[in-house]
Amino acid sequence: MDEAGVQCGEVQVPLDYSRPRGRTITVAIARSKATDLAHYAGPLIFNLGGPANPVLSTVPEARQGMGETGARFDIIGMDVRFSGRSTPIDCGWPASWLPRSAGADRESFDRMVTLSNDLASRCARVNADLLPHVSAENAARDMDVVRAALGTPKLSFLGYSQGSYLGAQYLTLFPERAGRIVLDSAIDPNRPGVASLRGRATAARHEAALREWAEWAATHDKRFHLGSTAGQVLRTANRVYLAAARTSLRVGPYSVDDTVIPGVIANLLVDDSEENSLELAATLRVLVRAADTGSAEPTPALATTLAGHLTGRDSAQRSAATAVLCGDSQRPRNVKAHWRDVEAARAEAPMFGPLSSNITPCTFWPHQPRERPARINTGVPALIVQAAGDVQATVEMGQAMHRSLTGSRMITLAAARDHGVYLFRGSECVDTAVNTYLVTGDLPAADLTCAR
Repeated sequence: MDEAGVQCGEVQVPLDYSRPRGRTITVAIARSKATDLAHYAGPLIFNLGGPANPVLSTVPEARQGMGETGARFDIIGMDVRFSGRSTPIDCGWPASWLPRSAGADRESFDRMVTLSNDLASRCARVNADLLPHVSAENAARDMDVVRAALGTPKLSFLGYSQGSYLGAQYLTLFPERAGRIVLDSAIDPNRPGVASLRGRATAARHEAALREWAEWAATHDKRFHLGSTAGQVLRTANRVYLAAARTSLRVGPYSVDDTVIPGVIANLLVDDSEENSLELAATLRVLVRAADTGSAEPTPALATTLAGHLTGRDSAQRSAATAVLCGDSQRPRNVKAHWRDVEAARAEAPMFGPLSSNITPCTFWPHQPRERPARINTGVPALIVQAAGDVQATVEMGQAMHRSLTGSRMITLAAARDHGVYLFRGSECVDTAVNTYLVTGDLPAADLTCAR
């Protein structure tokens, strides 16, 4: 037990659930016990998406963030199989593909083909025995092993982004054991895994978000000098992108090309907070300086981002995330088809089309999914929360989850560009509605739209 009163432990689960008495792996969990025992509501596992984002260290923050509502639950963090402190997958990657773009031309796309093939090959050499068993469906089965170990008949769940699909799998596989289920920034359950990252609608949302940010930046031209109109700011961003396509930009110790810049920008469009808007302005100023003078020093935030893209610092987490993304969906293996998709997407969204249509290691993955994921179609109650302007999990994705979970209700936060709404946005309307459901177990009588 640590100083925050969090208990840590491990649960042994089958590597292959078709052979329950065979080889086992370890799933790490952490528990912060309920403090309001008079209204005890059982255990609640939370998941921060990624997929495969480690969560054990964030249990105290979850406890604090959920306040009086969380006091009724044992708050459980679970590092999904092969992530964090669980039995790991680490392919020894020297760089990352996520989020990387196919860039501005065929040469850039070919570099991504080479990188994706290399990363997949490294995983095949190191983890060939584990890769067939990486999926949200198996992680949902692991969750039920945890539930049984805790000795409780029901398990509640709070999942964000890719974690929404994990929660939907649990609802489908174990409907009678589902407690109070909240799926925030949900993906389309009919397009899980790496398919959830692809799509022209996502690229169009990113382009619209960049225009919205450019309008804000133009009103601060005396401070940032990126352009006095939105059009000028957008041309500045495009100039940097095309400069990086011609010659990689030197940013601190990093060589930044056109496969990197769209992902760097997209990361800072994930919400419409002033903090991200300011950081995007600072980032673009660094890139302009690098394009104009030959080199520039990154901001601390940009240095961290580039280290994640261009070094092996996050190899273990990104290896696990990729294994889940590849394990949850069938992948086309035709490189020419990928190139056609990139060209078509670029015509519609020049900056972000090649990002959302890029080739990935899943194209070269050594194992196709061993089994098709369980189809999400159940009437078990659940609450879905979505920001109308989310550029990563679009509102249409949340609506698809809503249709598949026929017993669900949906809360939409209007005119907001957030990925992760409950507890993160600070919307009293959303937080009150979610807390009411978690406290009472009763869904709203109808779908709800909250004003920004």
